[in-house]
Amino acid sequence: MEIRRIAGALGAEIHGIDLSSPTDQDALFIRKTWLEHLVVFFRDQALSPEQFMAFAKRVGRPVEYPFVKGIPGFPEIIEVKKLEHEKVNFGGVWHSDTAYLDQPPMASMLLAREVPPMGGDTLFANMYLAYEALSAGMKRTLDSLVAVNASSKANVTRTREDRIKSDGGEAPKELIAEHPVVRTHPETGRKALYVNAGHTVRFKDMSEEESAPLLEYLYRHQIRPEFTCRFSWRPGSIALWDNRCAQHNPVNDYHGYRRVMHRITLQGDRPR
Repeated sequence: MEIRRIAGALGAEIHGIDLSSPTDQDALFIRKTWLEHLVVFFRDQALSPEQFMAFAKRVGRPVEYPFVKGIPGFPEIIEVKKLEHEKVNFGGVWHSDTAYLDQPPMASMLLAREVPPMGGDTLFANMYLAYEALSAGMKRTLDSLVAVNASSKANVTRTREDRIKSDGGEAPKELIAEHPVVRTHPETGRKALYVNAGHTVRFKDMSEEESAPLLEYLYRHQIRPEFTCRFSWRPGSIALWDNRCAQHNPVNDYHGYRRVMHRITLQGDRPR
């Protein structure tokens, strides 16, 4: 296998592996590379849903997404799609997946089924670097704060509700969870900034108005270009990202075209 980094901050493509039948050695290599680079990518993986699920189980424990119904026969695989007539894309804001859950996912996996002729890239950002670049005084301030995260804040609600109606899912209810603003990764021991513009509402024991100035600064800071990478999809491309220390943002620049992805969410633990 060969590792090709795609940016200085995070992200690497792994070449020379067939994910339809990975060995134990392959799985160990992938996990080591993933923990080092935060997000890893694979090309030309024409996996069936069964094969995609089998690979996911080599990485973690697949769990159902809280709002969208899974594809037939695979409740843990959801379709993330934007159709030709739609203007708003699913998840189209910088975020860490489902931070409004008590146990947010460890990771997410995305497999490209249909992609537009141009556009539709995904951006990723390194939250280790975002934390480490802060001043000592700011770190001391943030280390003691707790963030309140809510599903109702997501800027993608309209598209998500459209998807729920069309796919027969349940009407969303608000989910709220409190997590430390700075979390320690349970495997690497590194500290990462853990607030995001898609879900974080305020700091615990503060109002939204009081929290807003600092949160707005952090939202701008954590996506500085030098903390990011960009991935261009092809059919059969797969991304596996560490939700504990990375954020992502699907770029909505392909109006009039169809984009269909299959996504699996992997169970995580409570941030500490």
